Amino acid sequence: MAPRNLEELLQASGDTVSHLRNSKIGMYVYPVVAPEFTNWRDEQRAWRHSAVLFDQTHHMDELIVEGPQAAEFLSHVGINSFANFDQNRAKHFVPVTPAGHVIGDMIIFREREDKFVLVGRAPTANWVQFQQAFGKWNVRTHRDPRSDSRPDGKAIYRTHYRFQIQGPDADKVLEKMNGGPVQEIKFFHVDWINVGSKKVRALRHGMAGAPGLEIWGPYEDKAYIQSVILQAGIDAGVDLRRVGSRAYSTNTLESGWIPSPLPGIYTGDGMMSEYRQWLGTDSYEAGGSIGGSFVSKNIEDYYTTPFELGYGFYIGWKKDGFIGKDALVAMKDKPTRKKVTFEWNDEDLMKVIHSSFKPGGENYKWIDLPQPNYASSSFDKVMMGDKHVGLSMFNGYSFNERCMLSLGVVDASVNEGDVLTLIWGEPDGGTEKTSTERHKQAEIRVRVSPTPYASEARENYADSWRTRKS
Repeated sequence: MAPRNLEELLQASGDTVSHLRNSKIGMYVYPVVAPEFTNWRDEQRAWRHSAVLFDQTHHMDELIVEGPQAAEFLSHVGINSFANFDQNRAKHFVPVTPAGHVIGDMIIFREREDKFVLVGRAPTANWVQFQQAFGKWNVRTHRDPRSDSRPDGKAIYRTHYRFQIQGPDADKVLEKMNGGPVQEIKFFHVDWINVGSKKVRALRHGMAGAPGLEIWGPYEDKAYIQSVILQAGIDAGVDLRRVGSRAYSTNTLESGWIPSPLPGIYTGDGMMSEYRQWLGTDSYEAGGSIGGSFVSKNIEDYYTTPFELGYGFYIGWKKDGFIGKDALVAMKDKPTRKKVTFEWNDEDLMKVIHSSFKPGGENYKWIDLPQPNYASSSFDKVMMGDKHVGLSMFNGYSFNERCMLSLGVVDASVNEGDVLTLIWGEPDGGTEKTSTERHKQAEIRVRVSPTPYASEARENYADSWRTRKS
């Protein structure tokens, strides 16, 4: 009998790590949005030097949670404090397993006293829906999943469009859109602005450094809203660039957010076993892939905690019990890995790229620009001599910084400025992933650097998860 759920699929495979490392899902795709509207280099440059329009409509799940106990329910599911979380506010929502391992994250908006909207990747939405389905909470959920990665001509429809206008000249565009100066909106607060003839919600937010506004509304208004934004850029005399999926996927490198940690859900009894039985064989968790040089027989070695990802200060220690609280209390004062940026050595990088231009020779793993990630979650070993001291977890090239960067975690003993060695490529010639050609491994020197890497992000996000210490 074919497996009916994730639990049965993992039991049939016999080895969770091998199952994920050899997944046939292919490259992670940012759907619908064109790869480039001009070229990805100028699109990257624009969020630092002029203004950009990000189309965030298609690549994220949207989950509505509403009902009399919505706030209590979400406070129970996530680590975050909900104190002073009023209407028209947003926060970075992070749930963990009972063992304290990160499942994922989403941005959560409070639209009403009894209604919240969560936007982000599938693992967190799956976990929230499971908790609602099996708990005794007076809440209901509605899910609008991300657009198909490969729609093959099928019509695409979302509940909402979602745009972000960002960059040093963004305010000029916003003023033209609004028909006058936009009122001050505090960071992660929501207010209403004008976009042509429409009133839309706007969140003060930013992704690559310079703050901007994220706006959303009914999907049927998308074409009109986009045209007004683009015309506002022209009228304001701003070089407003639409950002394609190639550049979009790299903006986090400069701002320091690791977007795709492996959900820590593949082990554990009780609630965790029930969850894996609830998840289908077509779920993100069942089909997602692991890539990179780090290989362990223990899937838990791929898990992360809020402290490692810089989310420790979110934890609502004073609130009544929430999932994972006891485990996090036990971890709180213990040594932990820390999040850093790795700056790759350009000579070593060129050696890897050059191998693809030597006929008849062995090649190193292909490095695609601007983003060489070839799995849902990446894990490349980082070494100090013969000692394994860290993991590189999300890679990409920044035209703004003129270098290859990656985000990851290192042991507490590693210092900023240390030069370490990243092992690029998979052992034994590579796995059976469709995104992995036969190759040999290479050593690339990396310098441990600040997170966020971009000074603009460090300064503009001075009081956020990007810079605050757990």
